[in-house]
Amino acid sequence: MSINSIDHGEITDMKGKYDLADEVVTNITECQKKAAARRRIEAMREIRESGLTLEEAKDLGLIH
Repeated sequence: MSINSIDHGEITDMKGKYDLADEVVTNITECQKKAAARRRIEAMREIRESGLTLEEAKDLGLIH
């Protein structure tokens, strides 16, 4: 589909149908926070075991 084949009237109609109430707001539960922390700890443990430095791991994109 090319940009020229888009029906702009249809886009305008859809824009009016969008409602912020349709957005799903998710709360991160305590359990999810703990699981994320465990994953980060495990990743750091694996990096340490591999012999990489923190700078090397960051350069490789293993940690942020």
